[in-house]
Amino acid sequence: MAVKTADAGLEERWRDILSLHARTMCEIDRALHPHGLGASDFEVLDILATESPGDGDQCRVQNLAGRVHLSQSALSRLIGRLEKDGLVERSMCVEDRRGVWVALTRKGRDLHAEVLPLQRAVLARTFGDARLPHE
Repeated sequence: MAVKTADAGLEERWRDILSLHARTMCEIDRALHPHGLGASDFEVLDILATESPGDGDQCRVQNLAGRVHLSQSALSRLIGRLEKDGLVERSMCVEDRRGVWVALTRKGRDLHAEVLPLQRAVLARTFGDARLPHE
């Protein structure tokens, strides 16, 4: 059965997006590796640093899970590593005992500020060069 031309175009665009995402994540990993971080580690630090400053740089783990595109267990392991490295700290949510807060430490804030230009430079290079066909 022949694939319709429109479907083939959608599939090609989808694969281009996946390829761009994979390339970008690899480049971010390479840029941040000397600082002991990967792309997903940075994403958690970045969300805490930039999107919850009014909350004392903290966020519920449940809210992070929907933002970093990791399974709950993978995110838990990642937060555990960041906590072990002194970059974040976890605390129980007083209002909801099932909830857990994650907050940046001073060390986490400092490292985020140090590597932020590296991550943003990768994004600028990647998206500056990115040309998705069919746009």
